[in-house]
Amino acid sequence: MNKDYDVVVIGGGPAGLSGAVALSRSRRSVLVIDEGTPRNAPAGHIHNYLGRESTPPVELLEIGRAEVTAYGGEIVTGTVVAARPVDGTFHVGLADGRAVHARRLLVTTGLKDELPAVPGVAELWGKDVLHCPYCHGWEVQDQPIGILSTGPMAVHQALMFRQLSSDVVFFRHTGAALTGEEAEQLAARDVRVVPGEVAALEIQDGRLDGVRLVSGEVIPRTAVVVGPGFTARTELLAGLGLEPAEMTIGDHTLGTYIPVDPTGATNVPGVWAAGNVTDPRGQVIGSAAAGLNAGAAINGDLIAEETRAAVARRRSPTTEFAEFWEEFYRSGDRWSGRPNPILVEYAEKLQPGTVLDLGCGEGGDARWLAEHGWRVTAVDVSATVLARAAARIPHPGIDWQRHDLAESFPEGSFDLVSAQYLHSPVDFPRTQILQAAAQSVAPGGLLLIVGHATPGPDQQHSDHPHFPTPEEVLAALALPEDTWRVDRADLTTREATAADGHPTPLTDTILALTRLR
Repeated sequence: MNKDYDVVVIGGGPAGLSGAVALSRSRRSVLVIDEGTPRNAPAGHIHNYLGRESTPPVELLEIGRAEVTAYGGEIVTGTVVAARPVDGTFHVGLADGRAVHARRLLVTTGLKDELPAVPGVAELWGKDVLHCPYCHGWEVQDQPIGILSTGPMAVHQALMFRQLSSDVVFFRHTGAALTGEEAEQLAARDVRVVPGEVAALEIQDGRLDGVRLVSGEVIPRTAVVVGPGFTARTELLAGLGLEPAEMTIGDHTLGTYIPVDPTGATNVPGVWAAGNVTDPRGQVIGSAAAGLNAGAAINGDLIAEETRAAVARRRSPTTEFAEFWEEFYRSGDRWSGRPNPILVEYAEKLQPGTVLDLGCGEGGDARWLAEHGWRVTAVDVSATVLARAAARIPHPGIDWQRHDLAESFPEGSFDLVSAQYLHSPVDFPRTQILQAAAQSVAPGGLLLIVGHATPGPDQQHSDHPHFPTPEEVLAALALPEDTWRVDRADLTTREATAADGHPTPLTDTILALTRLR
Protein backbone atom coordinates (compact mmCIF):
# COMPACT_ATOMS: atom_id res chain seq x y z
CA MET A 1 0.00 0.00 0.00
CA ASN A 2 1.51 3.30 -1.13
CA LYS A 3 0.98 6.48 0.86
CA ASP A 4 -0.44 8.79 -1.78
CA TYR A 5 -3.19 8.17 -4.33
CA ASP A 6 -5.24 10.13 -6.78
CA VAL A 7 -8.38 8.57 -5.29
CA VAL A 8 -9.12 6.49 -2.20
CA VAL A 9 -12.41 4.60 -2.35
CA ILE A 10 -13.86 3.86 1.08
CA GLY A 11 -16.01 0.77 0.71
CA GLY A 12 -15.61 -2.11 -1.71
CA GLY A 13 -19.17 -2.96 -2.71
CA PRO A 14 -20.61 -2.65 -6.23
CA ALA A 15 -20.55 1.17 -6.13
CA GLY A 16 -16.97 1.41 -4.88
CA LEU A 17 -15.58 -1.26 -7.20
CA SER A 18 -17.39 0.17 -10.21
CA GLY A 19 -15.98 3.62 -9.52
CA ALA A 20 -12.51 2.13 -8.97
CA VAL A 21 -12.64 0.31 -12.33
CA ALA A 22 -13.55 3.53 -14.16
CA LEU A 23 -10.77 5.45 -12.42
CA SER A 24 -8.15 2.72 -12.88
CA ARG A 25 -9.01 2.49 -16.57
CA SER A 26 -8.35 6.24 -16.71
CA ARG A 27 -4.85 5.52 -15.36
CA ARG A 28 -5.53 6.99 -11.94
CA SER A 29 -3.78 5.63 -8.86
CA VAL A 30 -6.66 4.14 -6.88
CA LEU A 31 -6.89 2.41 -3.51
CA VAL A 32 -10.07 0.64 -2.38
CA ILE A 33 -10.34 0.06 1.37
CA ASP A 34 -13.00 -2.47 2.34
CA GLU A 35 -13.66 -4.19 5.64
CA GLY A 36 -15.23 -7.23 3.97
CA THR A 37 -18.76 -7.10 5.42
CA PRO A 38 -21.09 -6.50 2.45
CA ARG A 39 -24.67 -5.60 3.27
CA ASN A 40 -26.10 -8.27 0.96
CA ALA A 41 -23.88 -11.10 2.23
CA PRO A 42 -26.87 -13.03 3.72
CA ALA A 43 -28.58 -13.14 0.33
CA GLY A 44 -28.03 -16.12 -1.89
CA HIS A 45 -28.04 -14.26 -5.21
CA ILE A 46 -28.35 -10.84 -6.79
CA HIS A 47 -31.05 -10.09 -9.33
CA ASN A 48 -31.95 -7.54 -12.00
CA TYR A 49 -28.25 -7.08 -12.82
CA LEU A 50 -28.08 -7.45 -16.58
CA GLY A 51 -25.56 -10.14 -17.52
CA ARG A 52 -25.04 -11.18 -13.89
CA GLU A 53 -28.51 -12.47 -13.00
CA SER A 54 -28.49 -14.86 -10.00
CA THR A 55 -24.78 -14.32 -9.29
CA PRO A 56 -23.96 -14.87 -5.60
CA PRO A 57 -23.05 -11.53 -3.96
CA VAL A 58 -19.59 -12.71 -2.88
CA GLU A 59 -18.85 -13.93 -6.39
CA LEU A 60 -19.80 -10.55 -7.86
CA LEU A 61 -17.39 -8.82 -5.48
CA GLU A 62 -14.61 -11.25 -6.41
CA ILE A 63 -15.21 -10.47 -10.09
CA GLY A 64 -15.18 -6.74 -9.37
CA ARG A 65 -11.99 -6.93 -7.33
CA ALA A 66 -10.24 -8.81 -10.11
CA GLU A 67 -11.31 -6.16 -12.62
CA VAL A 68 -9.98 -3.35 -10.43
CA THR A 69 -6.58 -4.95 -9.92
CA ALA A 70 -6.34 -5.91 -13.60
CA TYR A 71 -6.27 -2.20 -14.42
CA GLY A 72 -3.71 -1.35 -11.74
CA GLY A 73 -5.97 -0.42 -8.84
CA GLU A 74 -5.12 -1.58 -5.32
CA ILE A 75 -7.44 -3.19 -2.77
CA VAL A 76 -6.77 -3.65 0.93
CA THR A 77 -8.88 -5.17 3.67
CA GLY A 78 -9.26 -2.76 6.54
CA THR A 79 -11.59 -0.49 8.46
CA VAL A 80 -11.39 3.25 7.92
CA VAL A 81 -11.83 5.03 11.25
CA ALA A 82 -11.13 8.62 10.23
CA ALA A 83 -10.96 10.84 7.18
CA ARG A 84 -10.12 14.51 7.19
CA PRO A 85 -8.84 17.21 4.84
CA VAL A 86 -5.12 18.05 5.13
CA ASP A 87 -3.40 20.74 3.01
CA GLY A 88 -5.60 20.25 -0.03
CA THR A 89 -5.60 16.46 0.19
CA PHE A 90 -7.38 13.93 2.41
CA HIS A 91 -5.86 11.90 5.22
CA VAL A 92 -7.46 8.47 5.63
CA GLY A 93 -6.69 6.52 8.79
CA LEU A 94 -7.28 2.80 9.28
CA ALA A 95 -8.02 0.95 12.49
CA ASP A 96 -4.67 -0.86 12.37
CA GLY A 97 -2.74 2.42 12.36
CA ARG A 98 -2.01 2.62 8.65
CA ALA A 99 -2.75 5.89 6.88
CA VAL A 100 -2.83 7.13 3.30
CA HIS A 101 -3.45 10.40 1.50
CA ALA A 102 -5.67 11.03 -1.48
CA ARG A 103 -6.41 13.93 -3.80
CA ARG A 104 -10.05 12.86 -3.94
CA LEU A 105 -12.35 10.54 -1.96
CA LEU A 106 -15.17 8.30 -3.14
CA VAL A 107 -17.33 7.23 -0.20
CA THR A 108 -19.32 4.04 -0.80
CA THR A 109 -19.77 2.85 2.77
CA GLY A 110 -23.38 1.70 2.25
CA LEU A 111 -25.93 1.44 5.01
CA LYS A 112 -27.01 -0.64 7.98
CA ASP A 113 -30.43 -2.32 7.99
CA GLU A 114 -32.19 -1.63 11.29
CA LEU A 115 -34.45 -4.68 11.59
CA PRO A 116 -37.63 -4.95 13.65
CA ALA A 117 -36.94 -6.33 17.12
CA VAL A 118 -38.89 -9.53 16.60
CA PRO A 119 -37.18 -12.83 17.49
CA GLY A 120 -36.26 -14.74 14.36
CA VAL A 121 -36.11 -11.74 12.02
CA ALA A 122 -32.33 -11.24 12.24
CA GLU A 123 -31.65 -14.97 11.98
CA LEU A 124 -33.60 -15.29 8.71
CA TRP A 125 -32.69 -11.90 7.22
CA GLY A 126 -31.82 -12.21 3.54
CA LYS A 127 -33.20 -15.75 3.37
CA ASP A 128 -36.86 -16.00 4.37
CA VAL A 129 -37.13 -12.47 5.77
CA LEU A 130 -37.16 -10.00 2.89
CA HIS A 131 -37.92 -6.37 2.11
CA CYS A 132 -37.66 -5.85 -1.66
CA PRO A 133 -39.90 -7.56 -4.25
CA TYR A 134 -37.36 -6.89 -7.01
CA CYS A 135 -34.51 -8.45 -5.05
CA HIS A 136 -36.34 -11.57 -3.81
CA GLY A 137 -39.91 -11.57 -5.13
CA TRP A 138 -39.53 -14.13 -7.91
CA GLU A 139 -38.00 -16.60 -5.48
CA VAL A 140 -41.08 -16.56 -3.19
CA GLN A 141 -43.77 -16.49 -5.87
CA ASP A 142 -46.92 -18.41 -5.02
CA GLN A 143 -45.69 -19.02 -1.46
CA PRO A 144 -47.55 -18.03 1.73
CA ILE A 145 -46.12 -14.54 2.45
CA GLY A 146 -46.51 -12.37 5.55
CA ILE A 147 -46.15 -8.58 5.72
CA LEU A 148 -44.90 -7.31 9.08
CA SER A 149 -46.24 -3.78 9.49
CA THR A 150 -43.92 -1.40 11.35
CA GLY A 151 -44.03 1.73 9.18
CA PRO A 152 -45.81 3.64 6.45
CA MET A 153 -44.54 1.43 3.60
CA ALA A 154 -46.20 -1.76 4.82
CA VAL A 155 -49.38 -1.46 2.73
CA HIS A 156 -47.27 -0.64 -0.34
CA GLN A 157 -45.19 -3.77 0.30
CA ALA A 158 -48.33 -5.88 0.67
CA LEU A 159 -49.65 -4.72 -2.70
CA MET A 160 -46.27 -5.32 -4.34
CA PHE A 161 -45.94 -8.86 -3.05
CA ARG A 162 -49.60 -9.57 -3.88
CA GLN A 163 -48.44 -9.34 -7.49
CA LEU A 164 -46.30 -12.41 -6.80
CA SER A 165 -48.56 -14.56 -4.65
CA SER A 166 -52.27 -14.92 -3.99
CA ASP A 167 -51.58 -15.90 -0.36
CA VAL A 168 -50.52 -12.69 1.41
CA VAL A 169 -51.28 -11.94 5.08
CA PHE A 170 -50.89 -8.46 6.54
CA PHE A 171 -49.79 -8.50 10.21
CA ARG A 172 -50.77 -5.19 11.82
CA HIS A 173 -48.13 -5.64 14.56
CA THR A 174 -46.91 -2.15 15.64
CA GLY A 175 -47.72 -0.30 12.44
CA ALA A 176 -50.14 2.60 12.25
CA ALA A 177 -53.86 1.92 12.04
CA LEU A 178 -55.03 1.40 8.49
CA THR A 179 -56.89 4.22 6.83
CA GLY A 180 -60.21 3.44 5.22
CA GLU A 181 -58.60 3.60 1.78
CA GLU A 182 -55.78 1.27 2.77
CA ALA A 183 -58.16 -1.28 4.28
CA GLU A 184 -60.26 -1.16 1.12
CA GLN A 185 -57.20 -1.70 -1.08
CA LEU A 186 -56.06 -4.73 0.89
CA ALA A 187 -59.55 -6.20 0.89
CA ALA A 188 -59.90 -5.65 -2.84
CA ARG A 189 -56.68 -7.57 -3.41
CA ASP A 190 -57.71 -10.40 -1.06
CA VAL A 191 -54.96 -9.60 1.47
CA ARG A 192 -56.00 -10.87 4.89
CA VAL A 193 -55.35 -8.44 7.78
CA VAL A 194 -54.36 -9.95 11.14
CA PRO A 195 -54.61 -7.62 14.17
CA GLY A 196 -52.40 -7.85 17.23
CA GLU A 197 -48.64 -7.90 17.69
CA VAL A 198 -46.29 -10.59 16.47
CA ALA A 199 -44.33 -12.33 19.22
CA ALA A 200 -41.76 -14.20 17.10
CA LEU A 201 -41.07 -16.05 13.90
CA GLU A 202 -41.20 -19.80 14.15
CA ILE A 203 -38.14 -21.52 12.70
CA GLN A 204 -37.81 -25.18 11.78
CA ASP A 205 -34.53 -26.63 10.46
CA GLY A 206 -33.22 -23.13 9.82
CA ARG A 207 -36.19 -22.02 7.71
CA LEU A 208 -39.31 -19.99 8.43
CA ASP A 209 -42.27 -22.13 9.46
CA GLY A 210 -44.79 -19.57 10.70
CA VAL A 211 -45.56 -16.30 12.45
CA ARG A 212 -46.53 -16.55 16.14
CA LEU A 213 -48.76 -13.84 17.58
CA VAL A 214 -48.71 -12.72 21.20
CA SER A 215 -52.01 -14.59 21.54
CA GLY A 216 -50.13 -17.80 20.82
CA GLU A 217 -51.70 -18.38 17.43
CA VAL A 218 -49.26 -19.44 14.72
CA ILE A 219 -50.04 -18.59 11.14
CA PRO A 220 -48.01 -20.69 8.69
CA ARG A 221 -45.80 -18.62 6.40
CA THR A 222 -42.65 -19.39 4.38
CA ALA A 223 -41.62 -15.78 3.78
CA VAL A 224 -42.03 -12.57 5.78
CA VAL A 225 -41.56 -9.06 4.43
CA VAL A 226 -40.30 -6.35 6.79
CA GLY A 227 -39.58 -2.63 6.48
CA PRO A 228 -36.14 -2.04 7.99
CA GLY A 229 -34.73 1.35 8.84
CA PHE A 230 -31.89 2.38 6.54
CA THR A 231 -29.04 4.08 8.41
CA ALA A 232 -26.22 5.41 6.26
CA ARG A 233 -22.79 4.34 7.50
CA THR A 234 -21.36 7.80 8.08
CA GLU A 235 -19.54 7.51 11.41
CA LEU A 236 -16.14 8.07 9.84
CA LEU A 237 -17.31 11.07 7.80
CA ALA A 238 -17.62 13.56 10.64
CA GLY A 239 -14.03 14.70 10.13
CA LEU A 240 -14.92 15.64 6.56
CA GLY A 241 -17.85 17.80 7.60
CA LEU A 242 -20.40 15.49 5.97
CA GLU A 243 -23.70 15.28 7.80
CA PRO A 244 -26.39 12.71 6.92
CA ALA A 245 -29.90 13.86 6.04
CA GLU A 246 -33.14 12.12 7.00
CA MET A 247 -35.34 10.33 4.48
CA THR A 248 -38.94 10.68 5.62
CA ILE A 249 -42.49 9.84 4.61
CA GLY A 250 -44.83 12.15 6.45
CA ASP A 251 -43.71 12.10 10.07
CA HIS A 252 -41.95 8.77 9.74
CA THR A 253 -38.18 8.57 9.22
CA LEU A 254 -37.22 5.74 6.90
CA GLY A 255 -33.49 6.26 7.31
CA THR A 256 -30.54 8.54 6.63
CA TYR A 257 -28.38 9.26 3.59
CA ILE A 258 -25.65 11.57 2.31
CA PRO A 259 -27.05 14.15 -0.14
CA VAL A 260 -25.18 14.37 -3.45
CA ASP A 261 -25.65 16.11 -6.78
CA PRO A 262 -26.30 14.17 -10.02
CA THR A 263 -22.56 13.40 -10.39
CA GLY A 264 -22.26 12.05 -6.84
CA ALA A 265 -20.46 15.15 -5.52
CA THR A 266 -21.13 15.98 -1.88
CA ASN A 267 -21.12 19.48 -0.42
CA VAL A 268 -17.47 18.94 0.61
CA PRO A 269 -15.11 19.78 -2.26
CA GLY A 270 -13.13 16.74 -3.35
CA VAL A 271 -15.50 14.19 -1.82
CA TRP A 272 -17.95 12.11 -3.86
CA ALA A 273 -20.35 9.42 -2.64
CA ALA A 274 -22.31 6.66 -4.36
CA GLY A 275 -24.42 3.60 -3.65
CA ASN A 276 -26.70 2.97 -0.69
CA VAL A 277 -24.95 5.61 1.45
CA THR A 278 -26.65 8.15 -0.85
CA ASP A 279 -29.73 6.16 -1.94
CA PRO A 280 -31.10 3.63 0.57
CA ARG A 281 -33.50 2.25 -2.05
CA GLY A 282 -30.83 1.62 -4.68
CA GLN A 283 -30.32 -1.93 -5.94
CA VAL A 284 -27.01 -3.51 -6.88
CA ILE A 285 -27.05 -2.48 -10.53
CA GLY A 286 -28.07 1.06 -9.61
CA SER A 287 -25.28 1.30 -7.06
CA ALA A 288 -22.76 0.08 -9.62
CA ALA A 289 -24.03 2.68 -12.09
CA ALA A 290 -23.77 5.42 -9.48
CA GLY A 291 -20.20 4.35 -8.73
CA LEU A 292 -19.30 4.58 -12.41
CA ASN A 293 -20.95 8.00 -12.63
CA ALA A 294 -19.01 9.28 -9.62
CA GLY A 295 -15.74 7.76 -10.83
CA ALA A 296 -16.09 9.51 -14.18
CA ALA A 297 -16.89 12.80 -12.44
CA ILE A 298 -13.84 12.48 -10.18
CA ASN A 299 -11.58 11.81 -13.14
CA GLY A 300 -13.02 14.84 -14.90
CA ASP A 301 -12.42 16.97 -11.83
CA LEU A 302 -8.80 15.82 -11.60
CA ILE A 303 -8.29 16.52 -15.30
CA ALA A 304 -9.61 20.05 -14.84
CA GLU A 305 -7.27 20.62 -11.89
CA GLU A 306 -4.28 19.25 -13.79
CA THR A 307 -5.12 21.35 -16.83
CA ARG A 308 -5.27 24.51 -14.71
CA ALA A 309 -1.85 23.61 -13.29
CA ALA A 310 -0.47 22.92 -16.76
CA VAL A 311 -1.68 26.30 -18.00
CA ALA A 312 -0.08 27.97 -14.99
CA ARG A 313 3.19 26.15 -15.65
CA ARG A 314 3.10 27.20 -19.27
CA ARG A 315 2.67 30.79 -18.22
CA SER A 316 5.35 30.53 -15.52
CA PRO A 317 8.04 27.88 -16.17
CA THR A 318 9.44 28.19 -12.65
CA THR A 319 6.13 26.92 -11.28
CA GLU A 320 6.71 23.57 -12.97
CA PHE A 321 10.14 23.37 -11.30
CA ALA A 322 8.66 24.04 -7.88
CA GLU A 323 5.80 21.60 -8.36
CA PHE A 324 8.14 18.86 -9.55
CA TRP A 325 10.28 19.01 -6.41
CA GLU A 326 7.28 19.37 -4.15
CA GLU A 327 5.82 16.17 -5.57
CA PHE A 328 9.24 14.49 -5.52
CA TYR A 329 9.64 14.96 -1.77
CA ARG A 330 5.96 14.44 -1.00
CA SER A 331 6.11 11.01 -2.61
CA GLY A 332 8.74 9.63 -0.22
CA ASP A 333 11.29 10.22 2.52
CA ARG A 334 14.83 9.95 1.16
CA TRP A 335 16.77 10.82 4.31
CA SER A 336 20.26 9.32 4.55
CA GLY A 337 21.73 11.77 7.06
CA ARG A 338 25.07 11.76 5.23
CA PRO A 339 26.69 15.08 4.25
CA ASN A 340 28.28 15.44 0.83
CA PRO A 341 31.96 14.46 1.20
CA ILE A 342 33.40 17.28 -0.95
CA LEU A 343 31.56 19.83 1.20
CA VAL A 344 32.96 18.23 4.36
CA GLU A 345 36.48 18.23 2.86
CA TYR A 346 36.40 21.99 2.25
CA ALA A 347 34.34 23.09 5.27
CA GLU A 348 36.69 21.33 7.69
CA LYS A 349 39.53 23.56 6.47
CA LEU A 350 37.60 26.78 7.09
CA GLN A 351 36.87 28.78 10.22
CA PRO A 352 33.13 28.24 10.91
CA GLY A 353 31.03 31.25 10.03
CA THR A 354 27.91 31.78 7.95
CA VAL A 355 26.98 29.35 5.21
CA LEU A 356 24.30 29.29 2.53
CA ASP A 357 23.18 25.76 1.60
CA LEU A 358 21.40 25.95 -1.76
CA GLY A 359 19.03 23.07 -2.49
CA CYS A 360 19.35 21.68 1.03
CA GLY A 361 16.95 18.77 0.42
CA GLU A 362 16.55 16.48 3.43
CA GLY A 363 19.12 18.50 5.39
CA GLY A 364 22.14 16.21 5.72
CA ASP A 365 24.62 18.98 4.82
CA ALA A 366 22.85 21.54 7.01
CA ARG A 367 22.97 19.26 10.04
CA TRP A 368 26.69 18.50 9.65
CA LEU A 369 27.55 22.19 9.19
CA ALA A 370 25.48 23.27 12.21
CA GLU A 371 26.99 20.56 14.39
CA HIS A 372 30.45 21.87 13.41
CA GLY A 373 29.75 25.44 14.41
CA TRP A 374 28.41 27.00 11.23
CA ARG A 375 25.36 29.30 11.20
CA VAL A 376 23.38 27.80 8.35
CA THR A 377 20.80 29.27 5.99
CA ALA A 378 19.30 26.15 4.39
CA VAL A 379 17.26 26.82 1.26
CA ASP A 380 14.98 24.63 -0.84
CA VAL A 381 12.01 25.11 -3.17
CA SER A 382 9.96 22.33 -1.51
CA ALA A 383 7.92 23.28 1.54
CA THR A 384 7.45 19.58 2.26
CA VAL A 385 11.14 18.78 2.54
CA LEU A 386 11.83 21.91 4.60
CA ALA A 387 9.10 21.03 7.10
CA ARG A 388 10.41 17.47 7.29
CA ALA A 389 14.00 18.63 7.78
CA ALA A 390 13.07 21.20 10.42
CA ALA A 391 11.18 18.56 12.40
CA ARG A 392 14.01 16.06 12.12
CA ILE A 393 16.85 18.54 12.80
CA PRO A 394 15.65 21.08 15.41
CA HIS A 395 19.06 22.81 15.57
CA PRO A 396 19.10 26.48 16.61
CA GLY A 397 21.96 27.13 14.20
CA ILE A 398 19.85 26.40 11.12
CA ASP A 399 17.47 28.84 9.44
CA TRP A 400 15.24 26.92 7.03
CA GLN A 401 14.01 29.10 4.17
CA ARG A 402 11.86 28.37 1.13
CA HIS A 403 12.86 30.04 -2.12
CA ASP A 404 12.19 29.39 -5.77
CA LEU A 405 15.68 30.65 -6.51
CA ALA A 406 14.74 31.99 -9.92
CA GLU A 407 12.21 34.27 -8.21
CA SER A 408 13.74 35.05 -4.81
CA PHE A 409 17.11 34.63 -3.12
CA PRO A 410 18.19 34.69 0.54
CA GLU A 411 19.38 38.05 1.80
CA GLY A 412 22.85 38.71 3.19
CA SER A 413 26.40 37.59 2.48
CA PHE A 414 28.03 34.33 3.53
CA ASP A 415 31.46 32.97 4.29
CA LEU A 416 30.62 29.78 2.43
CA VAL A 417 28.05 29.23 -0.30
CA SER A 418 27.45 25.58 -1.14
CA ALA A 419 25.61 24.33 -4.23
CA GLN A 420 25.69 20.54 -4.09
CA TYR A 421 24.22 18.77 -7.14
CA LEU A 422 21.96 21.67 -8.06
CA HIS A 423 20.37 19.94 -11.05
CA SER A 424 16.78 19.22 -12.05
CA PRO A 425 14.96 17.13 -14.69
CA VAL A 426 12.64 20.12 -14.98
CA ASP A 427 14.13 23.16 -16.67
CA PHE A 428 15.28 25.96 -14.36
CA PRO A 429 17.78 28.85 -14.71
CA ARG A 430 20.78 27.17 -13.08
CA THR A 431 23.34 29.65 -14.42
CA GLN A 432 21.30 32.60 -13.18
CA ILE A 433 21.05 31.01 -9.73
CA LEU A 434 24.78 30.27 -9.54
CA GLN A 435 25.56 33.86 -10.56
CA ALA A 436 23.35 35.06 -7.69
CA ALA A 437 25.14 32.59 -5.39
CA ALA A 438 28.49 34.11 -6.35
CA GLN A 439 27.20 37.60 -5.55
CA SER A 440 26.22 36.42 -2.04
CA VAL A 441 29.75 35.27 -1.14
CA ALA A 442 31.43 37.62 1.35
CA PRO A 443 35.00 38.87 0.63
CA GLY A 444 37.38 36.09 1.61
CA GLY A 445 34.55 33.55 1.35
CA LEU A 446 34.31 30.37 -0.70
CA LEU A 447 31.87 29.36 -3.44
CA LEU A 448 31.73 25.58 -3.71
CA ILE A 449 29.83 24.05 -6.64
CA VAL A 450 29.64 20.27 -6.94
CA GLY A 451 27.60 18.73 -9.72
CA HIS A 452 27.09 15.68 -11.87
CA ALA A 453 29.27 15.25 -14.91
CA THR A 454 27.42 12.09 -15.97
CA PRO A 455 23.97 10.65 -15.19
CA GLY A 456 23.48 8.49 -12.11
CA PRO A 457 23.51 4.67 -12.33
CA ASP A 458 19.73 4.41 -12.60
CA GLN A 459 19.10 7.46 -14.78
CA GLN A 460 18.84 7.84 -18.50
CA HIS A 461 20.54 10.65 -20.35
CA SER A 462 17.14 11.81 -21.59
CA ASP A 463 15.97 12.32 -18.00
CA HIS A 464 18.32 15.24 -17.40
CA PRO A 465 19.61 18.31 -19.19
CA HIS A 466 23.23 18.63 -20.29
CA PHE A 467 25.69 18.32 -17.41
CA PRO A 468 28.24 21.12 -17.93
CA THR A 469 31.99 20.69 -17.56
CA PRO A 470 33.94 22.70 -14.95
CA GLU A 471 35.14 25.01 -17.69
CA GLU A 472 31.59 25.56 -18.94
CA VAL A 473 30.36 26.40 -15.42
CA LEU A 474 33.22 28.82 -14.85
CA ALA A 475 32.69 30.54 -18.19
CA ALA A 476 28.94 30.87 -17.56
CA LEU A 477 29.56 32.56 -14.19
CA ALA A 478 31.53 35.31 -15.98
CA LEU A 479 33.37 36.30 -12.79
CA PRO A 480 35.91 39.16 -12.84
CA GLU A 481 39.41 37.68 -12.65
CA ASP A 482 40.64 40.40 -10.31
CA THR A 483 37.87 39.57 -7.82
CA TRP A 484 37.98 35.76 -7.79
CA ARG A 485 40.61 33.04 -7.47
CA VAL A 486 39.99 29.62 -8.95
CA ASP A 487 41.11 27.11 -6.33
CA ARG A 488 39.83 24.06 -8.16
CA ALA A 489 38.03 23.32 -11.43
CA ASP A 490 38.20 19.66 -12.34
CA LEU A 491 36.49 16.28 -12.34
CA THR A 492 36.54 13.60 -9.68
CA THR A 493 35.34 10.01 -9.70
CA ARG A 494 33.49 8.28 -6.89
CA GLU A 495 31.83 4.92 -6.50
CA ALA A 496 28.05 4.67 -6.24
CA THR A 497 25.61 1.75 -5.96
CA ALA A 498 23.00 1.05 -8.63
CA ALA A 499 19.48 -0.13 -7.86
CA ASP A 500 20.55 -3.71 -8.57
CA GLY A 501 23.20 -3.48 -5.85
CA HIS A 502 26.21 -3.39 -8.16
CA PRO A 503 28.89 -0.70 -7.71
CA THR A 504 29.32 1.79 -10.51
CA PRO A 505 31.71 4.74 -10.96
CA LEU A 506 30.35 8.27 -11.18
CA THR A 507 32.10 11.42 -12.33
CA ASP A 508 31.45 14.77 -10.62
CA THR A 509 32.30 18.37 -11.44
CA ILE A 510 34.03 20.36 -8.70
CA LEU A 511 34.45 24.11 -8.74
CA ALA A 512 35.96 25.90 -5.71
CA LEU A 513 36.28 29.68 -5.98
CA THR A 514 37.53 32.19 -3.39
CA ARG A 515 36.27 35.75 -3.48
CA LEU A 516 39.25 38.07 -3.03
CA ARG A 517 37.44 41.32 -2.37
